[in-house]
Amino acid sequence: MDRLADLSLFLRVLDLGSITAAAHSLDLSVAVASQRLKRLERELGVRLLHRTTRRLHATPEGARLAEQGRALVEDLEALGAGLREAATDVAGTLRVTMSASFGRQYVSPLLPAFLARHPKLRLGVHLSDQVVDLVSEGFDLAIRIGELEDSRLVARRIAPNRRVLCASPAYLARRGRPRVPTDLAAHEALLLFGSAGRQDVWRLGDGAGGEVTVRVRGRFESNFGELLRDAALAGEGIAIHSVWHVAEDIRSGRLEVVLPDHPLATTAISAVMPQRRLVPPRVRAFVDHLAAHFGESPPWERGL
Repeated sequence: MDRLADLSLFLRVLDLGSITAAAHSLDLSVAVASQRLKRLERELGVRLLHRTTRRLHATPEGARLAEQGRALVEDLEALGAGLREAATDVAGTLRVTMSASFGRQYVSPLLPAFLARHPKLRLGVHLSDQVVDLVSEGFDLAIRIGELEDSRLVARRIAPNRRVLCASPAYLARRGRPRVPTDLAAHEALLLFGSAGRQDVWRLGDGAGGEVTVRVRGRFESNFGELLRDAALAGEGIAIHSVWHVAEDIRSGRLEVVLPDHPLATTAISAVMPQRRLVPPRVRAFVDHLAAHFGESPPWERGL
């Protein structure tokens, strides 16, 4: 078990960037932590760390050990927790990250009941539209919307993410209503941009099972969906929005769906977690809780 403890210390050093920070987080002296890292290097016969001016970094051998060793440590920790807890006993600290708008609007109302059901659980919720690295940031779980790109993660679909083109009645009265997808090229598009750049190529169904691609233009763009929603409500143009984001605006008539016979591809709202053979009970319980409330007919779509 000493080697496993030394491996856990090594991973903590990589995550925090210094031996001092790792030692303090594990309630060790810096001297003891340094000795244990040297012992691990001596037993493995390789150098695991090298120091730059500001931070410790893994050598190629250290990076390989971290990649394969982290799963071993997590599996053993999860196994130990599972053996200590009854099958229905959800305990410990659950750290979850999710989209700010979706989390505030739809997940937040579900949290009091979840905590009441599991009194031994502590919950930390991080709201951000930035995609964070779950392992290095110490999160158990993320709720992500749209296509997933990180193959190191395991995803469970908890709801469909249907999307629509929408605009205000005032905009459509002023500029006219598009009748076919190619009409969009003559309209003001409200554009989202992110890590993949400006999303100015829109792909819609052609009405016959295929797809038509239209390059759009507009004077307003943002990386934050709330601003695009505000601009659409103000009559500034046509935007792509997830139904969950604009459902109440559509119900009230503040926004109208544009080109409903030419739908955009449906993606997913997913619970995403690091690859593990043993999922901690707290993670499984939280995902089950969300899936039970959302599902294939989520509340934001009812009555539309």
